Amino acid sequence: MVEEARAATAARIAERQQDALEAKLEAQRREKLQKEKFGDLPGSVSRETLEAIADCESGGDPKIVSSSGLYYGKYQFSPDTWESVGGKGLPSDAPEAEQDYRAALLYERSGPGQWPVCGQ
Repeated sequence: MVEEARAATAARIAERQQDALEAKLEAQRREKLQKEKFGDLPGSVSRETLEAIADCESGGDPKIVSSSGLYYGKYQFSPDTWESVGGKGLPSDAPEAEQDYRAALLYERSGPGQWPVCGQ
């Protein structure tokens, strides 16, 4: 009876570990697909420029929401601006690679003035 309980416990542990591994692999696969889809930035803006803006705007956190609740994500997009560069939903819910891509689109369209403090 004790051996059966140990075997059942070991099986549950192995199943949880397998589920965790599969979830991790799926997340890595999704991240890779996002990088493939949004990896090449449009226009001439460099990743270094975008990273400087993101560090200033949000500390580089793609999930952050401003304290006022008006700006979202790594580049602190307003929902209207996000939509204007093809984004759907809230920027803070989008993958980081997509936020980088759409920030590059905005930078190419409007320049650094879209980030009046951090774009300088």
